[in-house]
Amino acid sequence: MVALSAQRAKNSRLVQGLGRAGMVCYGLIHLILGYLAVRVAFGDSGQRADQNGAIQEVGATTFGSIVLWVLTIGLVAYGLWQLMMAAISYHWVTKHGKRVRKRIGAAFRGVIGISLGLYAGKLVTGAGSSGQSGSNQKQQEWTAKLLALPAGQVLVAIVAAVVIGVAVAEIVKGVKKSFVKDLDMDDLPNGTQQWVRRLGVAGYIAKGVVLGIVGVLLGFAAFDSKPQEAGGLDRALKTLAAQPFGTVALVIVALGLAAFGVYCFAAARAHKS
Repeated sequence: MVALSAQRAKNSRLVQGLGRAGMVCYGLIHLILGYLAVRVAFGDSGQRADQNGAIQEVGATTFGSIVLWVLTIGLVAYGLWQLMMAAISYHWVTKHGKRVRKRIGAAFRGVIGISLGLYAGKLVTGAGSSGQSGSNQKQQEWTAKLLALPAGQVLVAIVAAVVIGVAVAEIVKGVKKSFVKDLDMDDLPNGTQQWVRRLGVAGYIAKGVVLGIVGVLLGFAAFDSKPQEAGGLDRALKTLAAQPFGTVALVIVALGLAAFGVYCFAAARAHKS
């Protein structure tokens, strides 16, 4: 029994260590995303505004290679942390259905984190491409494959509905401040808790808005049976910029993405494991 408790404590420390390193890097990616979104808002239409574009932006700096190595390790750590959370954590969530949904979400984030980490590793070792193809092209290729299947339009429409549903859930999470339940607020310095809540609210709402646009683009692709109408984060932000008052809206979303980045720094210290 004592040995089992010691093993659980060891696992908890491992998960916590991976989480702290990973959340810092995940936060950095969102800060850079916010910066890239602002550039798009003010007319830099050639800027690639997605996670891969953010990693490329880091690589272009003076100490880019060093930072890319840090990002490689940190993002892989983030992915492993999320996969471990999916496997053994969220024990503080009492409702079984909600716990399952959180674990599924963690598994999805784990795959994304590891993929981004490997992409950063390929860039720093010279094995990756720094071209402009990214989330948009991948999304369109994936959508085209689905549309080619029997009942392909229906399948893409279902995926679009799921993405929009996740987007709404992110917005609700921000509005209701339910993300606070995953944090040990007492671990944060006195006087910072309210700011962490505000940053989380802004961040989750901004992420939900962008994800919602991705879902709507998928819906258009399904309705018109045109995969080129689909797109990832980059296409979503540029679609928002093209709307009336798009510059103002995109700047607000950019600030929200940056706010989520800062929130991640706090969550690195206070997230439950």
